[in-house]
Amino acid sequence: MRISELKEKKITRRATRDFDADGNRIYDFFEYNLPYTNRFPNIDKQREVAKVIDLVIFFLIFLFLFKQDPALSFLYSIPGVIVTGSITETIRGNTPGKKLFSMKVIDDFGNYPDFFTSLKRNFLCLANFYPSFSEHTSRTVAMGTQTTIRTNMSMYMNNKICKIYIVKESKIKEIRNILTLKSIENSGQITH
Repeated sequence: MRISELKEKKITRRATRDFDADGNRIYDFFEYNLPYTNRFPNIDKQREVAKVIDLVIFFLIFLFLFKQDPALSFLYSIPGVIVTGSITETIRGNTPGKKLFSMKVIDDFGNYPDFFTSLKRNFLCLANFYPSFSEHTSRTVAMGTQTTIRTNMSMYMNNKICKIYIVKESKIKEIRNILTLKSIENSGQITH
């Protein structure tokens, strides 16, 4: 069983125009099988900050340890993050930046990705690390209504192509248990 094959049963209710004898509205219930979701609050911001932390570590290493020019330190830090990130994701499931946010990288089977999949994912990160801009309007008592430009980074194409998932460390055991249970159910050993 794979994470991409998992489904979650969701039940929604919709109000009808009918009422029962006591005057209570009657609801229709609909059941859906939706793809399993592993998203968590602020995932986008946490991933962006984790990537910046990883870059800063390498930038500082090249700047102070190897005495490189700041521009060269930045350029050297990019392949440094890609290669060492691939190694650490294969061994530990995360990078130093992801570790600060308790995030892990897992493949479609719930394991840490192999080196070449992680390397491909990290190279593809360069292609989709682009900002998208949108207008954001906020209202405060002191400042009134303000419209600002919000920058959102998109970092999902690389995960989608490589079938990689970014999850919280606390969810890994749950995901692996679900995968094991579904695999057993599909093999016919357990029936409901």
